[in-house]
Amino acid sequence: MNENKNNAQLNIELDEQTAQGIYSNLAIITHSSSEFILDFVRIMPGINKAKVKSRIILTPEHAKRLLMALKDNLSKFESQFGNVKVNDPGPVIPMNFGGPTGEA
Repeated sequence: MNENKNNAQLNIELDEQTAQGIYSNLAIITHSSSEFILDFVRIMPGINKAKVKSRIILTPEHAKRLLMALKDNLSKFESQFGNVKVNDPGPVIPMNFGGPTGEA
């Protein structure tokens, strides 16, 4: 009955500029009761100022789906290329945008 709806294809377009991507070496994650905010930042050595290059706002459900998809993809990556080492947890940045924070 609802099988046709589940099998429908979604046409996703990717323009040239977006396809180039934006490099980020720091993610700042904040949340409220209704949304998660992921700010992607590029920090350059020797420069004590950085700008948010991209911001993604997600519902809690989509944040959890993203977490599951990242776990799944990282597991597949590591099974093919070996474990990803995380030597340094990154810089400790004293920021608080009004809610709980985390870093990735």
